[in-house]
Parts: sequence; structure tokens; C-alpha cells
Amino acid sequence: MEVIDSDIVIVGAGISGLATSLALHRLGVKSVVLEASDQLRTTGFALTIWGNAWRALDALGVSEALRQQHMQLFELQATSLTSGKNTAEKPLKATGKHGEQEIRCLKRTVLLEALARELPQGTIRYSSKLVHFEGSGNYKLLHLADGTVIKAKILVGCDGVNSIVAKWLGLGKAAYTGRSTMRGFVSYEHKHGYEHKFWQYFGEGFRAGILPCDEKSVYWFLTYSPSTQTAGMEHDPSRMKQYVKSKLQNIDENIQAAIHNTSSDTIFSSPLRYRHPWEFFTRSISKGNVCVAGDAFHPMTPDVGQGGCAALEDAVVLARCIGRALSETGVEEHKRIEMGLAKYAKERRWRGFQLVLTAYLVGWIQVGNWKVTRFFRDKFLSSHLADLLLKSSDFDCGKLSVL
Repeated sequence: MEVIDSDIVIVGAGISGLATSLALHRLGVKSVVLEASDQLRTTGFALTIWGNAWRALDALGVSEALRQQHMQLFELQATSLTSGKNTAEKPLKATGKHGEQEIRCLKRTVLLEALARELPQGTIRYSSKLVHFEGSGNYKLLHLADGTVIKAKILVGCDGVNSIVAKWLGLGKAAYTGRSTMRGFVSYEHKHGYEHKFWQYFGEGFRAGILPCDEKSVYWFLTYSPSTQTAGMEHDPSRMKQYVKSKLQNIDENIQAAIHNTSSDTIFSSPLRYRHPWEFFTRSISKGNVCVAGDAFHPMTPDVGQGGCAALEDAVVLARCIGRALSETGVEEHKRIEMGLAKYAKERRWRGFQLVLTAYLVGWIQVGNWKVTRFFRDKFLSSHLADLLLKSSDFDCGKLSVL
């Protein structure tokens, strides 16, 4: 059996995995990224990148090109489709504790390619699915589906909500929230003419949003509670599109056009999962020379738009902790690695807890169908919920430095 040596192995070439590898590369630390598919994964079409994530992208050195390709959004407008009234209008360029806000909706493919392009050739190993791993002294032996075995000093699980690495660490399976989300993406031949806004809509049992990515593309989403009416809908794009149109039939017709113009091959639905908040204090995201980041660490609902943003934060903090551990002296390397990953886990625990819990509660309030919930949401809470989006993103993960 041939065994390949690799100091740091990252499982998963999604946002978290690529960003962590790039952060390490910026610090002069080599890594290998294992990706089960034969190319970059682009499920999801787009994602909202808030101020905290731009600070991480600045640290990674890929922000400027992404800014040039995507529109900045300057206002959030929330509307209750129950009452038909605007319930909140918030400027999105407010200055917080960590500086001025910046919100853009990024094409997921563009973000992944920007991260991958900066990595040394050969860093990403495609068609490399991790089957299981085991300890071997101070190393981990990773067994891949094709029979390859990799010996790693450090193993980082960025393998999503069904993470093999998270399971090994004793983290529970991501729990189903009872809600699902539909996502759609539409590209125009010419400029769509939409304002630089983030439109949000709330109705009985659903929440929707529409965001322009650039001058010729628009991303939209709708979260809902599955019922007998929606059974099997996730496998039928035409039904999904019709369902969204029925829910948003009372919005401005110019905005509604984004749904109408979406093709069936750019619509998909998936269940919303999250980590039970108490796990952040009863379990650890690191053990010895193994840790997790991104969705493997903090799967959350999209209600504060922080899933991908938090993954970028994880990458900077984790690389910084690993870089410091590898550069220090005086203690055996495997002990320094263990302490470095433990420091990362401690630093990220409270942040992960806050985001997961906030997202879950915001989602529960926003789609609540009880009369009392609707009344307080429409009359008093909408403005506060909009503020929570800004508050959640008012965070700075710091610079990439081992000093």
C-alpha cells in the first residue's frame, strides 16, 4: 500500500476549504485540498457577502477583483405581503464598530474560481473522496475511494453539513429546521436595470429575497415550510417556479420579472439544516490534529446571510492559528499543532454560537404564521430584524499574520 505524505490536508473544495488553503498559502504553508467531484462545486448560484466577509477577502488578497465584478447594494427594503406595507428601509452602508459596511451578492462560481486561481497548481486534488481515516501515531491516515492513502499531520474538515470529519469529532448530525429553501438565478442579455437594493418579502409561512449580482444577473431565494401542497415539488423546477410566483404575485411587477425570467435549470430546492446551539459548548470542533470549519462546523439557516461569510472568517483565523503553531519552537510540533487548533476552536466557538442561534431565531420570527407573531413582526420587529443583519456582519476576523 502506497502512502502519500502531506503536512496539511483539507477535505472539501468549497468556500471554506479553498479559503483555508489560500490563507495558509499566503502564510507560506502548503496544503492539499481533497475534492470528491471532478470540478469545483457551484451549487447555490450566488451568496450575499457582508462587511465581515469582505474583511476576510481583503486578508486573502482576492477582494478587489470580486468588487469589480459585482454591484454594491446600498439599501435593504423589507415588505410584508400580509399587510402590503413596507416594514423597513435600511441603508446598507452604515458604519459600525469595525468600519463601513459593504454588501454585494457574489456569483458562487466567480468566488470559488477567484480563490482557486490563487492556489499553487496541484493544490486541489479532484475526484478524491475521503472514505474514512484513522490515527497513526501523531498522524492521520486518510483512505480515499480510489485506494489512495494520505498521511497527514493536520486534517481540516471543510466537507459540509454531512461532514465525515465532524462525525469523527463527535459533533451531531445537522438538524432539520422544518423549512426548505428555493434558490434561483437569472442572467439577462442586456442590463436588467434594477436598483442597488436588497428586496426582502415576508408572508404567511415564507420569506423571500431578490438581489442583483451585477448589471446582467439577479439572484433570488424563498424559504418555506413544506406541506402536502409542496410534496415532491423539489424535483420539479416548473412547479417550484410557479409556487414562488404565486407567493410573490403582489410584489412590484418589475421585480417579479426576475422570477418570471428564471429558467428551469437555474432553480433548485434544499432542506434547511443547522447545528443545535448547545453543541458549541458541549462538543469541541477540534481534537488533537483534527478540526472542522465552514458548514462542517456551523451549519446555519440563511436568515442572516452569514453561512459563507463565517466560513471565510474561519479560514483566516484557522490559518493564523496553524501558522503560529508551525512557526513556534520550544515544544514538540504535534503538541503545538494540538494547541493551535484548540486556540482556533476557542476563538470561533462564541462567534459560531451567536450566528447559528441568531439565524435560527430570525428565521422563526420572519416566517411565523401566528397572528401575534405577524402583528409584532410587521409593526415592531421588522426594523430590528434588519438591524440584526448589519449587527451580525459587524465583525473583524483580523489580518493574516503569525506575529
